[in-house]
Amino acid sequence: MRLAVVISLTTACMLIAVEAGNFYQDVDLTWGADRAKILDQGRLLTLSLDRSSGSGFQSKKEFLFSKIDIQLKLVPGNSAGTVTTFYLSSPGPAHDEIDFEFLGNVSGEPYTLHTNVFVDGEGNREQQFHLWFDPSKDFHTYSILWTPRRIIFTVDGVPVRDFKNLAKARVAFPTKRPMRLYSSLWNADDWATRGGLVKADWSKAPFVASFRNFSGEGCPPGPPRPAAQCGGTAAAWMNQALNAASRRRMSWVRRRYMIYDYCADRRRFPGGLPPECNRTAHHRGGAAR
Repeated sequence: MRLAVVISLTTACMLIAVEAGNFYQDVDLTWGADRAKILDQGRLLTLSLDRSSGSGFQSKKEFLFSKIDIQLKLVPGNSAGTVTTFYLSSPGPAHDEIDFEFLGNVSGEPYTLHTNVFVDGEGNREQQFHLWFDPSKDFHTYSILWTPRRIIFTVDGVPVRDFKNLAKARVAFPTKRPMRLYSSLWNADDWATRGGLVKADWSKAPFVASFRNFSGEGCPPGPPRPAAQCGGTAAAWMNQALNAASRRRMSWVRRRYMIYDYCADRRRFPGGLPPECNRTAHHRGGAAR
């Protein structure tokens, strides 16, 4: 994977671009010893989990706003108790974070796709979905678009969530802290599957998730602080929004496959739903569980 820095002729900022091809060049294996492996001349990365430990990696570069794609094949068979993650995060307790998490299940039952957005260390913006395919059978593309105006989560090009910047309504949104890409496979059988009722079957270990075609681009962190447009092709994705066709596809996913939406969980917020729930369509199509 080549890392290219493209200098804009119209701004002083630079665009960091990551072209899919070689994990050796673009990520660091951060924990799990030899449970994290880069294979096939850098084109494939696998994470594994056994009773002793999981594993993980992170991108070498950090971005302030970005368009990130990765292909992922999840743990097959009985994956109960396991969690595979793909997310952007800044360091520290008062961190920002944009989450894709995949909660395993017993054989034949669907994975749960869990999404969340943290700002200043505060999350509580969970939305969960079942997927319309078996994510352990083949690679599928999961994407995060993070701009000053919105965060769009997509699966194989289909948007499942559009979290808008409603700063004028005093809704927290990540705009200040650069983030890296992180991924991990770990044991969460105290909560991941049916609230912890179903434990990991360690006779099936090691559990393995596979990654390929990590690509993306974003604005580099300051100083100086990047402008909203950071050159190169960023102008296209920095201004991206859902068109009518994309909104219909997202509505279809949310109507048929959403299983939890914090904006529909009035028992959790007896004093009133968070302000963004009353100003956006986030809650439509979801049901509290």
